[in-house]
Amino acid sequence: QVQLVESGGGLVQAGGSLKLSCAASGRIISINDMGWYRQAPGKTRELVAVATRTGSTNYADSVKGRFTISRENARNTLYLQMNSLKPEDTGIYYCNADVRTTLYGSPTKYWGRGTQVTVSS
Repeated sequence: QVQLVESGGGLVQAGGSLKLSCAASGRIISINDMGWYRQAPGKTRELVAVATRTGSTNYADSVKGRFTISRENARNTLYLQMNSLKPEDTGIYYCNADVRTTLYGSPTKYWGRGTQVTVSS
């Protein structure tokens, strides 16, 4: 029904930058919150940043001042600009979206398959 596809991951040296993208497609009426999560090896998945449909944003303390989340509602696309990357930012980054697929139903949470970000020291 709905697919989320992340892109933009890769290998970067500490201090470098990457920009992740997440494109949502399928039977979409509207999207409420969209967010980025990450999972480091041996750790649980954690919230990185979230953006509401109206533009409000929230960040994990560990990325404040370095990462910027943004979205293009018309294109159902979410971005994450990551600057001043640190080795501890390494992990798989997942896109998440609360999608309404019918006019009167409740939104459903969808996940992408993730994109690998590796920051070398």
